[in-house]
Amino acid sequence: MVRQYKLYDCRIEDCPQDGAQIFIYANPSEEEKRYLIDELKLDEHTLASALDPDELSRLEFEPEHAALIFKRPRTYTADDYLHFRVSSIGLFLFKDRLIMLLNDDLAPFEGKIFTHTTSLPEVLLKVLYRSISHFLEHLKIINRISEELEHKINRAMENRYLINLFTLEKSLVYYLNAITSNGMAIEKIKHNAAKIGLGPEALELLDDLIIENAQCLKQAEIYSNILTGLMDARGTIVGNNLNVLMKTLNIITLAIMVPTFVVSAFSMNVRIPLSGLPFAFWIILGLAAVSSLGFVFLGKLKKW
Repeated sequence: MVRQYKLYDCRIEDCPQDGAQIFIYANPSEEEKRYLIDELKLDEHTLASALDPDELSRLEFEPEHAALIFKRPRTYTADDYLHFRVSSIGLFLFKDRLIMLLNDDLAPFEGKIFTHTTSLPEVLLKVLYRSISHFLEHLKIINRISEELEHKINRAMENRYLINLFTLEKSLVYYLNAITSNGMAIEKIKHNAAKIGLGPEALELLDDLIIENAQCLKQAEIYSNILTGLMDARGTIVGNNLNVLMKTLNIITLAIMVPTFVVSAFSMNVRIPLSGLPFAFWIILGLAAVSSLGFVFLGKLKKW
Protein backbone atom coordinates (compact mmCIF):
# COMPACT_ATOMS: atom_id res chain seq x y z
CA MET A 1 0.00 0.00 0.00
CA VAL A 2 1.40 3.38 -1.02
CA ARG A 3 0.32 6.84 0.11
CA GLN A 4 1.49 10.08 -1.52
CA TYR A 5 2.06 13.53 -0.05
CA LYS A 6 3.54 16.83 -1.12
CA LEU A 7 4.87 19.98 0.52
CA TYR A 8 2.53 22.91 -0.02
CA ASP A 9 2.65 26.24 1.80
CA CYS A 10 4.93 24.78 4.54
CA ARG A 11 2.48 21.94 5.13
CA ILE A 12 2.39 18.25 4.26
CA GLU A 13 -0.75 17.48 2.28
CA ASP A 14 -2.23 14.43 0.58
CA CYS A 15 -1.40 14.21 -3.10
CA PRO A 16 -3.15 11.29 -4.82
CA GLN A 17 -2.34 12.73 -8.27
CA ASP A 18 0.97 13.52 -9.98
CA GLY A 19 3.37 15.89 -8.29
CA ALA A 20 3.84 13.94 -5.04
CA GLN A 21 7.15 14.35 -3.21
CA ILE A 22 6.70 11.96 -0.28
CA PHE A 23 5.82 8.30 -0.81
CA ILE A 24 4.96 6.02 2.11
CA TYR A 25 4.96 2.27 1.47
CA ALA A 26 3.27 0.43 4.35
CA ASN A 27 4.01 -3.30 4.23
CA PRO A 28 4.81 -3.13 0.50
CA SER A 29 3.86 -5.95 -1.82
CA GLU A 30 6.37 -7.85 -3.94
CA GLU A 31 5.36 -5.81 -6.98
CA GLU A 32 6.02 -2.56 -5.11
CA LYS A 33 9.39 -3.86 -3.89
CA ARG A 34 10.42 -4.73 -7.45
CA TYR A 35 9.43 -1.22 -8.57
CA LEU A 36 11.55 0.36 -5.83
CA ILE A 37 14.53 -1.83 -6.66
CA ASP A 38 14.34 -1.75 -10.46
CA GLU A 39 13.04 1.75 -11.14
CA LEU A 40 14.30 3.81 -8.19
CA LYS A 41 17.53 1.81 -7.74
CA LEU A 42 17.06 1.09 -4.05
CA ASP A 43 19.50 -1.48 -2.75
CA GLU A 44 17.69 -4.78 -2.23
CA HIS A 45 19.51 -5.53 1.03
CA THR A 46 18.80 -2.03 2.41
CA LEU A 47 15.16 -2.35 1.45
CA ALA A 48 14.91 -5.66 3.31
CA SER A 49 16.67 -4.09 6.31
CA ALA A 50 14.08 -1.32 6.43
CA LEU A 51 11.39 -3.94 7.03
CA ASP A 52 13.45 -6.01 9.48
CA PRO A 53 12.58 -5.22 13.14
CA ASP A 54 15.96 -6.58 14.30
CA GLU A 55 18.05 -4.39 12.01
CA LEU A 56 20.23 -1.70 13.64
CA SER A 57 19.98 1.97 12.72
CA ARG A 58 22.43 3.16 10.11
CA LEU A 59 22.99 5.76 7.39
CA GLU A 60 24.30 4.88 3.92
CA PHE A 61 24.88 6.89 0.77
CA GLU A 62 24.06 5.65 -2.72
CA PRO A 63 24.83 7.49 -5.98
CA GLU A 64 21.35 9.05 -6.21
CA HIS A 65 20.05 9.00 -2.65
CA ALA A 66 20.77 8.66 1.06
CA ALA A 67 19.36 5.61 2.85
CA LEU A 68 18.55 5.73 6.57
CA ILE A 69 17.36 2.85 8.75
CA PHE A 70 15.87 4.12 11.99
CA LYS A 71 14.29 2.34 14.97
CA ARG A 72 10.83 3.19 16.27
CA PRO A 73 8.42 1.60 18.75
CA ARG A 74 5.59 -0.45 17.36
CA THR A 75 2.07 0.63 18.17
CA TYR A 76 1.07 -1.15 21.38
CA THR A 77 -2.08 -3.29 21.42
CA ALA A 78 -3.82 -5.32 24.11
CA ASP A 79 -2.69 -8.53 22.40
CA ASP A 80 0.97 -7.70 23.17
CA TYR A 81 0.53 -8.57 26.88
CA LEU A 82 2.89 -5.84 28.15
CA HIS A 83 5.50 -6.71 25.54
CA PHE A 84 6.58 -3.42 23.94
CA ARG A 85 8.17 -4.17 20.60
CA VAL A 86 10.54 -2.27 18.33
CA SER A 87 10.25 -1.92 14.58
CA SER A 88 12.27 -0.26 11.80
CA ILE A 89 11.55 2.49 9.32
CA GLY A 90 13.44 3.06 6.10
CA LEU A 91 13.87 6.59 4.73
CA PHE A 92 15.34 7.09 1.27
CA LEU A 93 16.06 10.74 0.49
CA PHE A 94 16.40 11.78 -3.17
CA LYS A 95 16.78 15.32 -4.47
CA ASP A 96 13.12 15.51 -5.44
CA ARG A 97 11.41 12.86 -3.31
CA LEU A 98 11.40 11.06 0.03
CA ILE A 99 10.44 7.40 0.24
CA MET A 100 9.43 5.82 3.55
CA LEU A 101 9.11 2.07 4.13
CA LEU A 102 7.10 0.75 7.10
CA ASN A 103 6.03 -2.63 8.39
CA ASP A 104 2.59 -1.40 9.42
CA ASP A 105 0.18 1.29 8.39
CA LEU A 106 0.25 4.44 10.50
CA ALA A 107 -0.14 8.19 10.19
CA PRO A 108 3.48 9.43 10.29
CA PHE A 109 2.74 13.17 10.03
CA GLU A 110 0.63 13.63 13.15
CA GLY A 111 1.52 16.30 15.69
CA LYS A 112 2.34 19.95 15.88
CA ILE A 113 5.92 19.39 14.78
CA PHE A 114 4.84 18.88 11.14
CA THR A 115 2.89 22.15 10.88
CA HIS A 116 5.83 24.17 9.49
CA THR A 117 7.92 22.11 7.09
CA THR A 118 9.78 23.57 4.15
CA SER A 119 12.01 20.83 2.70
CA LEU A 120 12.32 17.08 2.32
CA PRO A 121 15.41 16.80 4.60
CA GLU A 122 13.38 18.62 7.25
CA VAL A 123 10.56 16.10 6.79
CA LEU A 124 13.07 13.30 7.36
CA LEU A 125 14.34 14.87 10.59
CA LYS A 126 10.82 15.46 11.88
CA VAL A 127 9.93 11.83 11.25
CA LEU A 128 12.93 10.90 13.40
CA TYR A 129 11.81 13.40 16.05
CA ARG A 130 8.35 11.81 16.09
CA SER A 131 9.88 8.36 16.57
CA ILE A 132 11.90 9.57 19.57
CA SER A 133 8.78 11.20 21.05
CA HIS A 134 6.98 7.89 20.56
CA PHE A 135 9.71 6.15 22.57
CA LEU A 136 9.28 8.69 25.38
CA GLU A 137 5.53 8.13 25.44
CA HIS A 138 6.02 4.38 25.74
CA LEU A 139 8.59 4.82 28.51
CA LYS A 140 6.06 6.80 30.56
CA ILE A 141 3.49 4.04 30.06
CA ILE A 142 6.02 1.37 31.08
CA ASN A 143 6.86 3.31 34.24
CA ARG A 144 3.17 3.66 35.12
CA ILE A 145 2.53 -0.06 34.56
CA SER A 146 5.56 -1.05 36.67
CA GLU A 147 4.28 1.07 39.57
CA GLU A 148 0.86 -0.61 39.38
CA LEU A 149 2.49 -4.05 39.31
CA GLU A 150 4.64 -3.13 42.31
CA HIS A 151 1.54 -2.35 44.38
CA LYS A 152 -0.08 -5.61 43.30
CA ILE A 153 3.02 -7.63 44.21
CA ASN A 154 3.03 -6.09 47.69
CA ARG A 155 -0.47 -7.46 48.28
CA ALA A 156 -0.43 -10.73 46.35
CA MET A 157 1.81 -13.73 45.76
CA GLU A 158 0.84 -14.60 42.20
CA ASN A 159 3.67 -15.33 39.79
CA ARG A 160 1.96 -13.56 36.91
CA TYR A 161 2.82 -10.12 38.32
CA LEU A 162 6.50 -11.02 38.47
CA ILE A 163 6.28 -12.44 34.94
CA ASN A 164 4.77 -9.12 33.81
CA LEU A 165 7.72 -7.29 35.35
CA PHE A 166 10.14 -9.59 33.54
CA THR A 167 8.32 -8.79 30.28
CA LEU A 168 8.62 -5.05 30.90
CA GLU A 169 12.30 -5.44 31.74
CA LYS A 170 12.87 -7.34 28.49
CA SER A 171 11.06 -4.60 26.55
CA LEU A 172 13.31 -1.96 28.12
CA VAL A 173 16.40 -3.89 27.03
CA TYR A 174 15.18 -3.78 23.41
CA TYR A 175 14.31 -0.09 23.77
CA LEU A 176 17.77 0.72 25.13
CA ASN A 177 19.40 -1.07 22.21
CA ALA A 178 17.16 0.72 19.69
CA ILE A 179 17.63 4.20 21.20
CA THR A 180 21.41 3.74 21.39
CA SER A 181 21.45 2.65 17.75
CA ASN A 182 19.34 5.69 16.80
CA GLY A 183 21.80 7.98 18.55
CA MET A 184 24.67 6.67 16.44
CA ALA A 185 22.67 7.20 13.25
CA ILE A 186 21.80 10.79 14.27
CA GLU A 187 25.46 11.53 14.96
CA LYS A 188 26.33 10.28 11.48
CA ILE A 189 23.62 12.53 10.01
CA LYS A 190 25.22 15.51 11.78
CA HIS A 191 28.64 14.65 10.37
CA ASN A 192 27.17 14.45 6.85
CA ALA A 193 24.74 17.38 7.13
CA ALA A 194 26.08 19.16 4.07
CA LYS A 195 25.94 15.97 1.99
CA ILE A 196 22.29 15.45 2.92
CA GLY A 197 21.44 19.09 2.26
CA LEU A 198 20.41 20.32 5.69
CA GLY A 199 19.74 24.05 5.95
CA PRO A 200 20.11 26.28 9.06
CA GLU A 201 16.64 25.44 10.41
CA ALA A 202 17.21 21.74 9.80
CA LEU A 203 20.53 21.91 11.65
CA GLU A 204 18.79 23.46 14.68
CA LEU A 205 16.24 20.66 14.56
CA LEU A 206 19.08 18.14 14.32
CA ASP A 207 20.62 19.55 17.52
CA ASP A 208 17.22 19.19 19.22
CA LEU A 209 17.10 15.61 17.96
CA ILE A 210 20.44 14.81 19.57
CA ILE A 211 19.30 16.26 22.90
CA GLU A 212 15.91 14.50 22.82
CA ASN A 213 17.47 11.15 21.98
CA ALA A 214 20.05 11.53 24.77
CA GLN A 215 17.27 12.33 27.27
CA CYS A 216 15.24 9.40 25.98
CA LEU A 217 18.23 7.08 26.41
CA LYS A 218 18.87 8.36 29.93
CA GLN A 219 15.24 7.87 30.90
CA ALA A 220 15.20 4.34 29.51
CA GLU A 221 18.39 3.54 31.46
CA ILE A 222 16.86 4.86 34.69
CA TYR A 223 13.68 2.81 34.28
CA SER A 224 15.69 -0.28 33.34
CA ASN A 225 17.99 0.09 36.36
CA ILE A 226 15.01 0.58 38.67
CA LEU A 227 13.29 -2.54 37.38
CA THR A 228 16.49 -4.58 37.52
CA GLY A 229 17.36 -3.41 41.02
CA LEU A 230 13.89 -4.01 42.43
CA MET A 231 13.23 -7.40 40.88
CA ASP A 232 15.12 -9.18 43.71
CA ALA A 233 13.44 -7.00 46.33
CA ARG A 234 10.00 -7.74 44.93
CA GLY A 235 10.80 -11.45 44.80
CA THR A 236 11.80 -11.21 48.46
CA ILE A 237 8.51 -9.48 49.23
CA VAL A 238 6.60 -12.35 47.68
CA GLY A 239 8.61 -14.85 49.74
CA ASN A 240 8.05 -12.80 52.89
CA ASN A 241 4.30 -12.65 52.22
CA LEU A 242 4.29 -16.42 51.91
CA ASN A 243 6.19 -16.80 55.20
CA VAL A 244 3.71 -14.52 56.99
CA LEU A 245 0.80 -16.51 55.61
CA MET A 246 2.33 -19.83 56.65
CA LYS A 247 3.04 -18.44 60.12
CA THR A 248 -0.58 -17.31 60.48
CA LEU A 249 -1.89 -20.70 59.36
CA ASN A 250 0.41 -22.48 61.86
CA ILE A 251 -0.78 -20.27 64.72
CA ILE A 252 -4.42 -20.95 63.82
CA THR A 253 -3.70 -24.69 63.64
CA LEU A 254 -2.04 -24.69 67.07
CA ALA A 255 -4.84 -22.59 68.55
CA ILE A 256 -7.33 -25.22 67.41
CA MET A 257 -5.22 -28.19 68.48
CA VAL A 258 -4.81 -27.18 72.16
CA PRO A 259 -8.51 -27.20 73.16
CA THR A 260 -9.07 -30.18 70.87
CA PHE A 261 -6.43 -32.11 72.82
CA VAL A 262 -8.15 -31.31 76.14
CA VAL A 263 -11.55 -32.42 74.88
CA SER A 264 -10.10 -35.53 73.22
CA ALA A 265 -8.37 -36.57 76.46
CA PHE A 266 -11.69 -36.66 78.28
CA SER A 267 -13.44 -38.40 75.39
CA MET A 268 -11.43 -41.65 75.46
CA ASN A 269 -13.36 -44.89 75.94
CA VAL A 270 -11.77 -45.65 79.36
CA ARG A 271 -12.47 -44.68 82.96
CA ILE A 272 -11.33 -41.07 83.44
CA PRO A 273 -11.57 -38.51 86.20
CA LEU A 274 -14.77 -36.45 86.51
CA SER A 275 -16.84 -39.16 84.81
CA GLY A 276 -19.17 -39.36 87.82
CA LEU A 277 -19.75 -35.64 88.27
CA PRO A 278 -22.98 -34.12 86.93
CA PHE A 279 -21.16 -31.02 85.67
CA ALA A 280 -18.26 -32.89 84.01
CA PHE A 281 -19.18 -31.60 80.52
CA TRP A 282 -19.01 -27.95 81.61
CA ILE A 283 -15.81 -28.51 83.55
CA ILE A 284 -14.12 -30.03 80.49
CA LEU A 285 -15.44 -27.23 78.30
CA GLY A 286 -14.06 -24.72 80.79
CA LEU A 287 -10.65 -26.40 80.75
CA ALA A 288 -10.64 -26.20 76.93
CA ALA A 289 -11.48 -22.48 77.14
CA VAL A 290 -8.74 -21.89 79.70
CA SER A 291 -6.23 -23.70 77.47
CA SER A 292 -7.23 -21.47 74.54
CA LEU A 293 -6.83 -18.33 76.65
CA GLY A 294 -3.46 -19.61 77.86
CA PHE A 295 -2.33 -20.11 74.26
CA VAL A 296 -3.42 -16.56 73.39
CA PHE A 297 -1.52 -15.19 76.37
CA LEU A 298 1.58 -17.16 75.39
CA GLY A 299 1.34 -15.86 71.83
CA LYS A 300 1.23 -12.24 73.01
CA LEU A 301 4.11 -12.89 75.40
CA LYS A 302 6.22 -14.38 72.61
CA LYS A 303 4.96 -11.79 70.08
CA TRP A 304 3.87 -14.38 67.58
